[in-house]
Amino acid sequence: MSRRRAPRPAATALRAALDRAAPKTPLAALQVAWAETVGEQIAAVTSPVSERAGEAVVSCSDSVWAQELDLMQGQLLERLEERLGERAPRSLRFRVEDDRK
Repeated sequence: MSRRRAPRPAATALRAALDRAAPKTPLAALQVAWAETVGEQIAAVTSPVSERAGEAVVSCSDSVWAQELDLMQGQLLERLEERLGERAPRSLRFRVEDDRK
């Protein structure tokens, strides 16, 4: 007769699953955190689309938003740093795209 093993703590398995599911690139991490970090109104008209060498490019629905967010860049970067730590972008560039998805 085999002995039944004691149950293993679920926290270990959950932690491992979360680590495997975590975004693997800075852009993916930014995309996951974007809406919660910048707020619902900004997230509705913007979307991070690329990242290179610490600069994230954010697509905006129109030029007014792009200009306004450029002026708010410091504040947005602070929030992103709080949320993402070392994975946060060092700068943001906003561009207008008509066909945002």
